[in-house]
Amino acid sequence: MVITEILERNAQLYGNDVALVEINPQEFEKRHSTWREYSLIEPSPQDSFRSEMTWGEFERKANRMANFLLSRNIRKGSKVAILLMNCLEWLPIYFGILKSGAMAVPLNFRYSSDEIKYCLELADVDCLVFGPAFTGRIEAICDRIPRVKTLLYTGEDCPSFAEPYALASYCSSKAPVVNIDETDEAAIYFSSGTTGFPKAIVHAHRSLMHACIVEQKHHHQTRQDNFLCIPPLYHTGAKMHWFGSFLVGGKAVLLKGIKPEWIIRAVSEEQCTVVWLLVPWAQDILDAIDRGEIRLEEYQLAQWRLMHIGAQPVPPSLIKRWKKVFPHHDYDTNYGLSESIGPGAVHLGMENIDHVGAIGKAGYNWQTMIVNADRKPVAPGEVGELAVKGAGVMNCYYKDEKATREVLSDDGWLYTGDMAKEDADGFIYLVDRKKDVIITGGENLYPVQIEDFLRRNNAIKDVAVIGLPEPRLGEIAAAIIEVKPDMSLSEEEVNAFCLDLPRYQRPRKIIFAEVPRNPTGKIEKPLLRKKYGAALLVAQQNEIN
Repeated sequence: MVITEILERNAQLYGNDVALVEINPQEFEKRHSTWREYSLIEPSPQDSFRSEMTWGEFERKANRMANFLLSRNIRKGSKVAILLMNCLEWLPIYFGILKSGAMAVPLNFRYSSDEIKYCLELADVDCLVFGPAFTGRIEAICDRIPRVKTLLYTGEDCPSFAEPYALASYCSSKAPVVNIDETDEAAIYFSSGTTGFPKAIVHAHRSLMHACIVEQKHHHQTRQDNFLCIPPLYHTGAKMHWFGSFLVGGKAVLLKGIKPEWIIRAVSEEQCTVVWLLVPWAQDILDAIDRGEIRLEEYQLAQWRLMHIGAQPVPPSLIKRWKKVFPHHDYDTNYGLSESIGPGAVHLGMENIDHVGAIGKAGYNWQTMIVNADRKPVAPGEVGELAVKGAGVMNCYYKDEKATREVLSDDGWLYTGDMAKEDADGFIYLVDRKKDVIITGGENLYPVQIEDFLRRNNAIKDVAVIGLPEPRLGEIAAAIIEVKPDMSLSEEEVNAFCLDLPRYQRPRKIIFAEVPRNPTGKIEKPLLRKKYGAALLVAQQNEIN
């Protein structure tokens, strides 16, 4: 079975049931001071900030897209890129590409024109579907991407260099006859780029199907569940968590915004049962509750059964705080990477709340191993590189055999680049990215451990620890600290707080600044190292002069 068959089945069984809901509170608040006013007024058509799509409509739109692509000679081996903000059309376009036999190539909506061009060329893209937010960026490169023969625009007032996506609406709504096998290549996802230029990750249909099964096995979704999707759909994280609901015909809500009130209100009004959050969003919700900006008694939240987090190390203090506010919620931590079709390679398990801090054990139909520099298993308690193996492992990095050989063994093990250790009970704890380890005076420092400690300080909203060059020690640990808006914190107070850390782990430099995160919640440490490393070198050079 391939994933497009699930859509066809859902349309047959539940054709008139709502599959997707899109909520855009920002659009509503352009006309009204808050979303809350919506219940107090009689909305007019232009005020509509909520739209929905049934399973039948979903299937028909995907089929029209597939037939349109086939009419443009898009076939197996072709690549179709998607550059859209989250919206109702995103998933029908994605599935339409898969139904045509082509490969879907989702693009990060934060990419600049040059980055878009780089990815289009790297992946040999034949067709690009883009939305109004990207018109300027595409116009800047449209005459420099000759391979991309078709540019499809999804908004109104189509620019002259593109064609309207509406053309697909004139195509047949019947499923095209295309022979697709689970071993056929289905998609190219780009790595997050936290360690340099993004790599093009090739996944087969088998990987997508595996993601559906793993997510549903882990979180037990039924048709009665309603999944709140907030992260960008271009990334494996959000979409592969939704796949668990998709597998059983459950509804999903696409929320376009991350304000704490918007999230809580969407859960309440749409009766969402499963919510996947990033660390900053969970923290913002708790802070808003603490400040009295969100009064939980005003919302209907009894149906909310599961909050889970992934994409980054999760501070145990955050989850303990969450459970005090939401004691009835199940909780799960999910670990994965784009090379392993997103979340699920390792997961904590809702029954293992007593092991918060661990990323868990091998996920359903996954294997794990922690190895040394020679890729030999280490003893329990020792730090090594985490490797995973399963049907969700990528085929390769597209057109990059060298990079593929570096991380993928002949017998199917994917070496993640994440440093981890396993306790006596078999639970795995993420220590840090291999490339983020700081070596200071011969000692290995793992930034995540220092970050977890600093987050215990109630005045700290977010923190990133990076290595900066230092002539005598090689590197020193620097803490970039983002203070909560309503609080203050001094360098002296931070240093005093850190006295409970071993001396070698204490940050040598404190910087108060915003902590940048990419759309999937990962701290952009290369950006921080470049910014503050350069500034430190200039300062050191000035001292010499």
